[in-house]
Amino acid sequence: MSTAAFTTKFLSRDLTASIVVFLVAMPLCMGIAVASGVPPEKGLITGIIGGIVVGALAGSPLQVSGPAAGLAVIVFEIVQKQGLSALGPILLLAGVLQFAAGVFRLGGWFRAISPGVVHGMLAGIGVLIVVGQFHVLFDDRPLPSGLENLAAMPGQVLGLSAMTVQSAELAFLVGVITIATMLAWEKFRPATLKLIPGALMGVLAGTLVAYFGGLDVVRVSVPESIVGAITLPTSEGLFGINGEIVVTALAIAFIASAETLLSAAAVDRMHDGVRTDYNKELRAQGIGNFLCGAAGSIPMTGVIVRSSANVQAGAMSRLSAIMHGVWILGFVAVLPWLLREIPMSALAGILVVTGFRLVSLKHVRHLLHNYGPLPAVIWAATLVMVVATDLLTGVIVGILLSLVELLPHVRRLGLKMDRREEDERSYIDLAGTATFVTLPKLSAALDATPADRGVRLNMERLRHIDHTCAEMLGEWLQRRRASGVETEVLGGGRFKGLPA
Repeated sequence: MSTAAFTTKFLSRDLTASIVVFLVAMPLCMGIAVASGVPPEKGLITGIIGGIVVGALAGSPLQVSGPAAGLAVIVFEIVQKQGLSALGPILLLAGVLQFAAGVFRLGGWFRAISPGVVHGMLAGIGVLIVVGQFHVLFDDRPLPSGLENLAAMPGQVLGLSAMTVQSAELAFLVGVITIATMLAWEKFRPATLKLIPGALMGVLAGTLVAYFGGLDVVRVSVPESIVGAITLPTSEGLFGINGEIVVTALAIAFIASAETLLSAAAVDRMHDGVRTDYNKELRAQGIGNFLCGAAGSIPMTGVIVRSSANVQAGAMSRLSAIMHGVWILGFVAVLPWLLREIPMSALAGILVVTGFRLVSLKHVRHLLHNYGPLPAVIWAATLVMVVATDLLTGVIVGILLSLVELLPHVRRLGLKMDRREEDERSYIDLAGTATFVTLPKLSAALDATPADRGVRLNMERLRHIDHTCAEMLGEWLQRRRASGVETEVLGGGRFKGLPA
């Protein structure tokens, strides 16, 4: 194939993928902003920055960044307690912290967080999104806490009346149509239209029903110009940074980084191209969140739904993520009137489905089957604490419970590694105890192994490996074998979750 033909194919695949990602991103950007308690245009600004700026700088070329459901809950709490104006200074500081983490090469430590904690956090966020957005399905506002939203759910349903159809009944109808259309499209869509996302079809169906039915329901409110949605931080906000703002910025930086790197690791498993540079990705995310703070929008992370759509649509480079941001900018600049026809309950319907899918029982069953009850307990405890208290408390409880796994081995936590190159093969010998404490060191050694050489991994002298290291090691072995490289494992069969 000639260079010109290859370049044309390259660009055409990225162009097609960028349109698919744009169609997935539009309803999610607005919906996550609504779930965060801010106007929908704030989410669109974050999507534009995540596409154009972070897409150009990212350490994971095929990952797509934008508003994340995982941060909607914490942003909602900030807006309720400290006001919308507090978001700017918080995100400016969070962006600086993320950038610094990338500069000081701390990306590996975020990967050391227990999968039970990360997925428990996401499951708790999913529950909070479902119980909060359930009220928006009735054109009502979410209550301040997850438990209050949960307790009020029966009242919303019992308050419906078939005799007196008012705004609540109409909004609920639109939401149900949106959810049903989304699920039906994903299950029965023709193979030729498989790249058209269910979320887009759901919002389209809800909007058309509301428009042609002349339904009196609350609709999305966006300004005439996207520039008008940008609100620069005030001098009072910048000079009024206090302890609460610093703690909140730390929480956002930590959670956003963990979710981004979790997504990047998942994206790496989907393709055989360039692997993620985790520290470069952190620096890009830091710049992105700093700009979001400067524009007065909501925080971003790398997001798996849009990223997986990007890979599945055939993206070959970072150009796809960049162009998806350009399409969002062009759409809101030229067609803001179209966005104002979208019912709020339609966006809520999309988020109810999104939140439900975050509660992955499949993952907790995987942890229980492969690693025993402790990781599953960590998952469940993190979920419950996120719902019952707040996001940061839930994550801290999960991390503290992760330390329990270290107790039997507290006197022997050292991990010895010997990596050498002989006979066109890489030899890696592990001895001692592999835990999340030593995961960054182990991960760096594995990633430094030449991708085109056979590998022999000797674990016969390894006394113990915790579930965090086992998950990382299992994924690394899976990638090596999927690429067709000869990979030999000695002593792995002694540990659950690892191949022999």
